[in-house]
Amino acid sequence: MNQRVTEESQPPRPAQRLRLTFSKDGPARFISHLDLARALERALNRAALPVAYTQGFNRRPRLSLAAALPLGYTSAAEVADVWLTEPVEPEAFRARLMARMAPGIVVLAVEEAPLAAPSLQQQLAESIYEVELPATVNGDALRQAVAELLAIESLMRQRHRPKDNKSRPFDLRPLILDLAMPEGDDGPPRLRLRLVQSATQMGRPDDVLAALGLEPLDARIHRVALGFAG
Repeated sequence: MNQRVTEESQPPRPAQRLRLTFSKDGPARFISHLDLARALERALNRAALPVAYTQGFNRRPRLSLAAALPLGYTSAAEVADVWLTEPVEPEAFRARLMARMAPGIVVLAVEEAPLAAPSLQQQLAESIYEVELPATVNGDALRQAVAELLAIESLMRQRHRPKDNKSRPFDLRPLILDLAMPEGDDGPPRLRLRLVQSATQMGRPDDVLAALGLEPLDARIHRVALGFAG
């Protein structure tokens, strides 16, 4: 009897894993990573999709986001995995989810992912950003600063950790895979950053901007792609 009750109380095993690519803009620009996860969970629940749940006392939808996006940044390339107890056609899933989604979050694509594949965080390798700077920034001076930064082998910086209110040194230069100013732009100066982002290392756009002598809070930072190993 006890064995039968235990077996019946176990949640259904996932039958499908769907990978969502979504944008974050507008009013969603100023919600935290934790609030973003909660917004996605609420939309999944309201759409009455057959989402698999975690075990334990505080059961939550099985949802995994690839990477946190800093507050105030926008993105066209956020990625999350969702596990389902029953298969759902990806486009039908997208339509049902979007009908219940919070403003500022748009699900751009849904595709199937292997159930046994490594986690998104394990596969994450890099992030690509486009940065729009104030019109007052001197383009020629910025181009020279970019060239000088790329020419050096090491760039030691300090990163503050709010958790223990301490700072630790780190080398920013290896975290910059590419840094360029797009040619032919008639508007304000722009930068394109390709930075390391993995489970153990992360290059941050605000660190790069500060190293170039720019004020990160004056820039509009937009994530355009996430790169995954393999």
